[in-house]
Amino acid sequence: MSVGRDWSSYYDALVRRGEIGLDSSVLTEWSGELAKANDGKVGEPYHYPESFFRLVAFVRLLFHLPYRQTEGFITFLSKHVDGLNVPDYSTINRRINKLSIDLEDSLIKSNEPVSIAVDASGVKIHNGGDWIRKVWKVKKGYLKIHFAVNVKTKQVVAMDVSVE
Repeated sequence: MSVGRDWSSYYDALVRRGEIGLDSSVLTEWSGELAKANDGKVGEPYHYPESFFRLVAFVRLLFHLPYRQTEGFITFLSKHVDGLNVPDYSTINRRINKLSIDLEDSLIKSNEPVSIAVDASGVKIHNGGDWIRKVWKVKKGYLKIHFAVNVKTKQVVAMDVSVE
C-alpha cells in the first residue's frame, strides 16, 4: 500500500503562504495618531498617520513594488475602507523615506531560555540574467531575510539578512 500525500492540506498550506494579516489598529487609531503628529506642525497638516505608511512600506518591500504600483495597492485598499483617500506616489515616496525603522530596538535581549521558531524568506533582487543562472546553474541575486521568533510571545529574538 502506497502512502499518498494529503493534497488538501498541502493546497491549504500553499494558500496560507499568501495570506497577509493587516493590523486594523491602523484604522481605529487613525485620528488620534494624526492629531498627535499635527500638534504644533507648521504648514500643511499630515493627512495620513505614520502607522499607515509603515504598513504601506511593509507591503511595498514585501512585494518589491515601485511607488506607482504601491499607489495602486492603496487604491485597491481604499475600495474596502470607507473614507481612505489615496495619496499620490510622490507623497508615498516622501513619507516612507522619512520613516526611521530600527529593527535592533525590536529584538529581545534576555538571558532566559526561550523556545524559538526560525523562518526565512527570499526576495529576488534583479531579473536580469535568468538565462545565465539557468544555464550555468548559478544561484545569485536573492536577498534572504531570516527571523527567529519566540514561540510564546511572538516577538523577534534574532534577525539576519544575507545575499545569495
